[in-house]
Amino acid sequence: MRFMMMVSKSFALLVVLGAAYVGMGNLVMANQAMAQDATAPYPNMAPIEQYLMDRDAEIALARSAAPDAISHDATVIVLTRHGYETAVQGKNGWVCWVGRGWLAMFDHPEFWSPKVRAADCLNPPAARSVLPYAYKRTELLLAGHSKLEVIAAIKAALDKKELPALEPGAVSYMMSKSSYLTDSGGHNMPHLMFFQTDKDGTAWGANLTNSPVLAVNYWYFSADAYPQLKSFPPLSVFLVGVEKWSDGTPAPSM
Repeated sequence: MRFMMMVSKSFALLVVLGAAYVGMGNLVMANQAMAQDATAPYPNMAPIEQYLMDRDAEIALARSAAPDAISHDATVIVLTRHGYETAVQGKNGWVCWVGRGWLAMFDHPEFWSPKVRAADCLNPPAARSVLPYAYKRTELLLAGHSKLEVIAAIKAALDKKELPALEPGAVSYMMSKSSYLTDSGGHNMPHLMFFQTDKDGTAWGANLTNSPVLAVNYWYFSADAYPQLKSFPPLSVFLVGVEKWSDGTPAPSM
């Protein structure tokens, strides 16, 4: 469970904004969501300065997510005050970047943590079909939109087919020795993530005793936190720990 909590911080997916909620029913849901956030260790977004990094340091950290054979020729994007922008144009189709806490599930307790620095390298299918969600979500949150607005907008965008469907073979490398994924335990653990439209991890044998595979829902830990997410298309992330960091040195055992 500790490892699952750590790796879940890095999700390079998620969403967009939407129209403001109206009506009494939506007001109730908004109040419930705000009450839930108020009990989290990081109930609100911190000043933007706490999420930003030195540009060169962010490029280096992003590249450390995968072995040099992958990351050396990858595109690198960095966070700015208004969203992610390309810092280095690559040539192999991969994209490396550093995710922040708000790219986890909507109900993750460290969603607004300014400590999270999740180095991540996405293969071409993931860069094309996962990264657009992260771009949009980040832009909207930095512009001051709420989680509920983001949820409403991604639903609208999905309905209008304005966001890409998940491509087969989408994979993420998270093998940086310098990432900070969570306040829990050792803060970090090298792993790979596989994105699938499965509703659960049954076919992968995930989350079973002694299984090396962990599965989490991409959208939430608990559907009760944000019931609107129940109507979203099924999306699971399968997490597999690895024995080495991206530089080839041994990692601590899980």
